Amino acid sequence: MKVVLFCGGLGTRLRDYSDQIPKPMVPIGYRPVLWHVMKYYARFGYNDFVLCLGYKADVIKNYFLNYDESLTNDFVFENGGKDIQLLHSDIDDWRITFVDTGLTSNIAQRLLAVKPHLEGEEVFLANYSDGLTDFPLPELVDEHRKAGAIASFLCIKPYHSFHTVNADATGIVKAIQDTTSADFWVNGGYFVLNREIFDYIKDGDELVREPFQRLIAESKLRAHKYTGFWGCMDTFKEKQMLDDLYDTGTAPWMSK
Repeated sequence: MKVVLFCGGLGTRLRDYSDQIPKPMVPIGYRPVLWHVMKYYARFGYNDFVLCLGYKADVIKNYFLNYDESLTNDFVFENGGKDIQLLHSDIDDWRITFVDTGLTSNIAQRLLAVKPHLEGEEVFLANYSDGLTDFPLPELVDEHRKAGAIASFLCIKPYHSFHTVNADATGIVKAIQDTTSADFWVNGGYFVLNREIFDYIKDGDELVREPFQRLIAESKLRAHKYTGFWGCMDTFKEKQMLDDLYDTGTAPWMSK
């Protein structure tokens, strides 16, 4: 089962980094967040990736073309470094297809651009390239198949606290509630998609807008509510949070 990862965004809210590198290449520890997302999928046996490239695509290509296994693996160093014997390997069983899907394309258009690389895939996975979780992914795939949905995704509780307000036409507040305690959920990515999803996408559509609305009308869209760990690297503050988890050895997405 192939994994489509959307890697083409500008990442403007991480401007200090994205001026030099694309957002998926912003590091957590020794490796970019994109690697951490891919490593998560590979842990469950999903190691055939299709990268939807855009902004600074050459940086992502060069990273893998010049990949150094020794940074995150034990190895034996001999003959002054002329001979390196890796004791473990990160990506020797990965297959990665690199596809330029346009500089300004939205998610749905990037997905359409890689359709030729998904031939024979009746069900495939897709995700943004900056979200991390400890969710047991095969559970979502199994539920998707049993439900007969065309698209499924993970939805999570917002981990930033803000208040939802319910007010009438005159502005009188009827209710106010913190999002962390309200029945309020947001799209967390980690999509499971049937090939039929392409029948619901038209030129100019954005995936979670028009196509998903068409699926909703047919009761073919499914969300899995998850209250465990989920985090993304949308802002510098969120990067610091992920860095802290990694540095203290408590990164949930890296659990065995």
